[in-house]
Amino acid sequence: MSLDVGARLRSVRTTFALSQRELARRAGVTNGLISLIEQNRVSPSVSSLTKVLDGIPMSLAEFFTLDLSAAPQAFFSSEELVERGDESVSLRLVAAQRPGRQLTLLHERYAAGAATAEEMLTHRGEQGGVVIRGRIEITVGAATRVLGPGEAYYFASQLPHRFRNVGREACEIISARTPPTF
Repeated sequence: MSLDVGARLRSVRTTFALSQRELARRAGVTNGLISLIEQNRVSPSVSSLTKVLDGIPMSLAEFFTLDLSAAPQAFFSSEELVERGDESVSLRLVAAQRPGRQLTLLHERYAAGAATAEEMLTHRGEQGGVVIRGRIEITVGAATRVLGPGEAYYFASQLPHRFRNVGREACEIISARTPPTF
């Protein structure tokens, strides 16, 4: 079985919504080279193909293994978010079933007085978020701050941390953390 590198490059390029000129500009090659590869008029060396793929960016392994026929779901209705919390602290996960997911993206909701836990949490990675509504007290290590709408946080998750709604209304946060935790 032979692989049509030209057709694959064209498919990858269009999947990433790049013109030949834009890919060439990003990769530091001529758009003529991109055209020749896509027409299979030239067979690129490994180093040439790697340079072209750096403009996407994508590794050689990803280029040859990416399933272009089964693009992962990109949009999610509210009903498709998977609940990972409870009534007091709702953690609605985006793309729960996505294969190879690299981060946890959450729509968090804390009822008035609710907290993640009395004890401080720690885990690998980083996390950040933006308060959309209400007020949340966040403790990271020895520092504590109350954040309101439009304010944000970002910290290394190895630091002991806790979230607590100190307001009289529900607090909503859009957050992300790596690596995936659910």
